[in-house]
Amino acid sequence: MSENIKDKVVIIAGASSGIGAATTRRLAKAGAKLIIGARREGRLEELAKSLPEADITYAAADVTNPEDMEQLARLAIDKHGRIDTLFNNAGIMPTGSLRELRREEWRDMLEVNILGVLNGIAAVLPTMVSQKSGHIITTDSVAGHVVYPGSAVYCGTKFAVRAIMEGLRQEERENNIRSTIISPGLVNTELFKTIGDSETANAIKQASQIPGIGLTPDDVANAVAYAVGTPATVAISEVIIRPTNQEI
Repeated sequence: MSENIKDKVVIIAGASSGIGAATTRRLAKAGAKLIIGARREGRLEELAKSLPEADITYAAADVTNPEDMEQLARLAIDKHGRIDTLFNNAGIMPTGSLRELRREEWRDMLEVNILGVLNGIAAVLPTMVSQKSGHIITTDSVAGHVVYPGSAVYCGTKFAVRAIMEGLRQEERENNIRSTIISPGLVNTELFKTIGDSETANAIKQASQIPGIGLTPDDVANAVAYAVGTPATVAISEVIIRPTNQEI
């Protein structure tokens, strides 16, 4: 599979920690040419320095800012002349019942989880259409397939991502542009920090560290690498990856 990844030009948004950082390491090992972005530029610099043999370019980028995503696309074009893959990975997960009326958190989830994905697609799609090739991968969630109490809005954003990515596939299939969603269950990342309720955040943090209850970022990165490494004639639409003991 690595031979299908080597020299591919891959943009990773949300690369500074967790799944994004693990995927950066995984694809760098396979020889990809990487453009990585996130809000925390210092984290990106540390990640790039930890992979001295890799071809990595980094820039601060907030997925809610269309210009930032366009900058990542330009970096890829200026340095490598093409864009093979975009990995839309940034996301947040505030929780709470609808009756709590957390309007600001709802707005933030819509901005990051939905508009952030659309901004990434918009940044790379013209180039991919011109190339008549490309692959857009987005981190979705098991919450994009099932709904559970306390996460109605979060689940709603992830269902929306699933619909957007399937629409992308249908609209751009004749341009040889593939779309993939990676839908993990609970993962041991910093996502718990986006949960406003400290008790819930701590419970999720602790659970995610238990093997079989939580996945590691590397588990998910391997799923991304699998999708990236498939031949251009194969479209992996969805990958659902759950910890063995996860109920939903």
